[in-house]
Amino acid sequence: MTDDQSAPRRARPLSWRWFGSLRLSSLRVRLIAVFAAVALITAVSASGIAYWLNRDAVLRRAQNASLNDFRGSLTRNVSDLPLHPTCQDLASLAVQVASSGLAYDVVVVDDSQPDCTASSDPIAFTVKQVPAALVTAVNKPREIGPGNPYEYHLYWQRVNLAGPYVVGGTKVAPGGPTAYMFKSLQNERADLNTLGWSLAFATLLALVGSALLAQGASATVLRPVRRLGDAARQLGEGKLDTRLDVEGNDELADLARTFNRTAESLSEQVAELSAREAQSRRFVADMSHELRTPLTAMTAVTDILEDEADSLDPMIEPAVRLVVSETRRLSDLVENLMEVTRFDAGTAKLVADEVDMADLIMSCIDGRAWYDAVELDAPRGILAVVDPRRLDVVFANLIGNALKHGGSPVKVKVRQDDDTHTVVVSVSDGGPGIPEDVLPHVFDRFYKADKGRARSEGSGLGLSIAEANARIHGGTITAANHPEGGAVFTLTLPLTQPPAPGPEEAR
Repeated sequence: MTDDQSAPRRARPLSWRWFGSLRLSSLRVRLIAVFAAVALITAVSASGIAYWLNRDAVLRRAQNASLNDFRGSLTRNVSDLPLHPTCQDLASLAVQVASSGLAYDVVVVDDSQPDCTASSDPIAFTVKQVPAALVTAVNKPREIGPGNPYEYHLYWQRVNLAGPYVVGGTKVAPGGPTAYMFKSLQNERADLNTLGWSLAFATLLALVGSALLAQGASATVLRPVRRLGDAARQLGEGKLDTRLDVEGNDELADLARTFNRTAESLSEQVAELSAREAQSRRFVADMSHELRTPLTAMTAVTDILEDEADSLDPMIEPAVRLVVSETRRLSDLVENLMEVTRFDAGTAKLVADEVDMADLIMSCIDGRAWYDAVELDAPRGILAVVDPRRLDVVFANLIGNALKHGGSPVKVKVRQDDDTHTVVVSVSDGGPGIPEDVLPHVFDRFYKADKGRARSEGSGLGLSIAEANARIHGGTITAANHPEGGAVFTLTLPLTQPPAPGPEEAR
């Protein structure tokens, strides 16, 4: 008799179901997750392969030992069987074959005696427990020929009968009884379960070890990255002398060298630009200062010429008035340039005093004879600590621009915000408003919405100086268009004097 294997094995597919999604934002977490995933896949794959190889080896060794013993024991004892065995003879054969010492049970059946089934353990095992596929294979004769000297063979199949079993069967002789062996694999299953738990524990240890390894690796990698981030943040805050310590020759060291070169180049460029800016400020300040002396003399002459303009030749009068107008414009431009230079240099100071905002605005309007063109809504009693001279410049610019470029009615409204402890002054006009593309630039120096506007329309410094004066008070000026038409400039100032600004704040 020879061995044949039959009955296919069913493999249950393993599936994973994801509930939700995990969002990983930290580089450290992502690195640990990648390490853990690689370690888990590797460990599970290795453990799975080891388990299945060991499982196959253990089960094959147990079943082959039992089948070989069953075949040998059956061969030794079948010679004592009569030609026409009785049911008792079959039972005796089953007991003798099963007594070999490998702890399997035997069931013997004879097709000529359908009512007789002999079993070494009649209570636990009967022929009904033999798989139908195995019965068919055992009872099917094979053609005798070269390479197949036997008509019947020994077949086996693994089944689950209140536990794992291997069932083997063969015909004792052509036309004779058929014997089946039932061998329990429970001990092998216990050994395999122990092996499985050991491999699972090893996989868990590999996962923990990979997480610790990833933690160490991330600390090694992220520490230089964190230092680079801190250095970049300090560089962005203006600390141009920030540099990184370079260690090693890896990619992170190259990155640190690149950062140091970039920081050095940036520091040199900023120093050069700062030097040029300082030179420009000194030039403007020196030029404005030098122009004041001749302008003072010119202003005195133009005042005399203006007084005598009515008595001059009609052909000369327009030229005289033009000279007077342009001289005053030049004088205002020089004063504005000097004021801008003070703000840029950080030398502009507040001479603050507590004043009534209504009185301050009325003084500005009356001093420029605007009382007939401006509607003022300013309740008395709103006191603020401000520099009256600087706020007079602010109000003069806002109201003057509204009268010149907006249109009637020009309204000035003052209110106090107790929640923020501020005073809010709004200046609105009835003009067409400010174009949307101009709004972001109204406080830029020398900016004019209409490039073709006449030179006498202003220098473009008024609103810039007004904003600087508001900022030095700790306040703000905003420009917008009213939904019903016209531009609205809103000045917001604290009721109390702010701390003295540094050079950077005054710019």
